Amino acid sequence: MIYMLEDESGIRDFVLYALNNSGFEAVGFELPSEFFAALSENIPELLLLDIMLPEEDGISILKKLRSNPKTANLPVILLTAKGTEFDKVLGLDSGADDYISKPFGTMELISRIKALLRRTSKPVQAAEDSISVGNLKIIQDKHEVFADGKKVSLTLKEYDLLCLLMKKKGRVYTRDELLSLIWGYDFSGESRTVDVHIRTLRSKLGSCGELIETVRGVGYRIGEKND
Repeated sequence: MIYMLEDESGIRDFVLYALNNSGFEAVGFELPSEFFAALSENIPELLLLDIMLPEEDGISILKKLRSNPKTANLPVILLTAKGTEFDKVLGLDSGADDYISKPFGTMELISRIKALLRRTSKPVQAAEDSISVGNLKIIQDKHEVFADGKKVSLTLKEYDLLCLLMKKKGRVYTRDELLSLIWGYDFSGESRTVDVHIRTLRSKLGSCGELIETVRGVGYRIGEKND
């Protein structure tokens, strides 16, 4: 089941029609109060969330979902008319798994949904207890990250991105590789998604953020200089 919280009926009806005709079961809501009422009865597999809404904005709703243990890992794709980098960073930093700027094509939206569902439905694999590079440490079985001894709160995508880079220390990943491995899709021009996540990740890690190196013209890697 996919929930869609969108107050514009034209967009909502169009997307729901496309989803229901593509093999998904989807339900739409105009108001946050309606959405939360339905959420109390059933938690969906994924949420399509508009930012500009009556009653309460989408970012506030997203933060509530992430703070509730029952919905903390609910996959969320933001649908927004706001396309600035600041808005994207704010949405991703608040816990969104992906974002799509309006106007968007239904084929791309469906591809993004399938990619996110594939990723979030993957069985958990056995992992090493911890990974360390310099003063940066990940305890995988607890899903915890520590930078300079302090616990850092990361979104799911930020965590997955950091794990990938740390497991292959010194290995340079192109933006397209990271987009495919972490997000599961490859759309022209969407490599900006990787840059936004790297920027917020560096900021959250403080001085340990310097371990994430930019290889100009190629991509990113976790460096070895501080290890």
